[in-house]
Amino acid sequence: MSSPTDTRARRTFAVISHPDAGKSTLTEALALHARVISEAGAVHGKSGRRGTVSDWMEMERSRGISITSAALQFDYRDHVVNLVDTPGHSDFSEDTYRVLSAVDSAVMLVDAAKGLEPQTLKLFQVCAHRGIPVITVINKWDRPGLDPLALMDEIEKEIGLKPTPLTWPVGQSGEFQGVLDRRTGHFIHFTRTAGGATRAPERHVPADEAADVAGDAWAAALEGHELLEMDDADHDQERFLAGRTTPVLFASALQNFGVAQLLEVLLELAPAPTATPTVDGGAREVDDEFSAFVFKVQSGMDTNHRDRLAYARVCSGVFQRGMVVNHGETGKPFATKYAQAVFGRERTVVETALPGDIVGLVNANALRVGDTIYEGTPVRFPPIASFAPEHFMSARAADTGRFKQFRRGIEQMDQEGVVQVLRSDLRGDQAPVLAAVGPMQFEVVSARMESEYGAAIRLERLDYQLAMLTDADGVDVLNGVRGVEVMRRSDGAFLALFPDKWRAHTAKRDHPEIVLEQLPASGS
Repeated sequence: MSSPTDTRARRTFAVISHPDAGKSTLTEALALHARVISEAGAVHGKSGRRGTVSDWMEMERSRGISITSAALQFDYRDHVVNLVDTPGHSDFSEDTYRVLSAVDSAVMLVDAAKGLEPQTLKLFQVCAHRGIPVITVINKWDRPGLDPLALMDEIEKEIGLKPTPLTWPVGQSGEFQGVLDRRTGHFIHFTRTAGGATRAPERHVPADEAADVAGDAWAAALEGHELLEMDDADHDQERFLAGRTTPVLFASALQNFGVAQLLEVLLELAPAPTATPTVDGGAREVDDEFSAFVFKVQSGMDTNHRDRLAYARVCSGVFQRGMVVNHGETGKPFATKYAQAVFGRERTVVETALPGDIVGLVNANALRVGDTIYEGTPVRFPPIASFAPEHFMSARAADTGRFKQFRRGIEQMDQEGVVQVLRSDLRGDQAPVLAAVGPMQFEVVSARMESEYGAAIRLERLDYQLAMLTDADGVDVLNGVRGVEVMRRSDGAFLALFPDKWRAHTAKRDHPEIVLEQLPASGS
């Protein structure tokens, strides 16, 4: 691991995409190319696929999707790479948003056959809102897909970024031979391996010999390259960092084609950690005293130990295991005796970490998502937004004799942000309301409550579609409106639940004196 004198550059990024674009496969391919693992776990699609290294929850392994986010760290060419694999299901935009608060850049994965899809667009909007530079990877070029120039037009039209391809495919989609490196002019020729389980050999062929290897496909690639030059589609680092362009690479994560090029581009072009804005309008510089913020809390990763892991992004200074830090929200100190780096199911002890690194703090029970920890000069980082829930269910313990376990499990789901837990005097502790952005979050709660706490739950759907923020003065007024219920979230916020937007509009019109504010929409 790193030492306090470690001067290696950090690159901390997330992979974002629509479900089934190949995100977990790419995560594993990157680890394979960095020689962290010797053989990929994804072979011949999901029917014969072993669980990827970043998927640890049983639901993920059985369904072949990423439900939680996982932080992977590895060394590559004298750099330390922190890769955060975001949830791959469209229901999990809240967790994805939290992850994106902890990275310096993002890799946007686009399915060559489907182009930009709704979840891709939502996630890009989050990146744009946070000022996160985006590198685009056109994945699955080994399968039939869209025309590459048409994909470039779609990216520019739909997300407003100028695509500046760094590589251009040699061979149409489905007949992937390699890529034209637009900056050197070389042909990088790929060779398939059995099921893409090992690193794909690649050969750099000079431009004057490329036609002998690739034939007409090379001539077509050169024509595309010339059209891009005429369209001013060459990379400019300043424009990229300003969020006006997106470098583009062509790849097949399943075949491990183009993965090495992505790693090199991340090291060369992606930004290093910089100062982190604070709640008072200032900034914590990377060489200031130690500070970090918690962007994720997760339990149940180790079935042998009911531990709780808080993922913290180091913002400044040097983290050293065992150091006593201060909790920004309470001011109380606590020792960081147990700190780990997490690679899927594998864990190693972290002795030190630098800005950009992700540290897993074990059993730091006081920490919540969005909390700040620091040493020396006090600092607080801005909280992470909670989105407006769109689905609501009341929860009860299936076995009343397991109520203590039920209550502890629900509290844990709340602290992790798996769901928002709402309570009221009317419903009491026996029947809290679970509120979620997407319905699959309820499946996660049910599965984890039973497997981790031995407390099966009964869920009952509630006919609410909209939650709005109110205050203590609005509670009695709104509870008197037919079809409306006001409940309190664990952070103290009062949420008014409405069956539809028309009822909310009517309540606001009839009671202009009360507070009724919209919550942030998912993906905004």
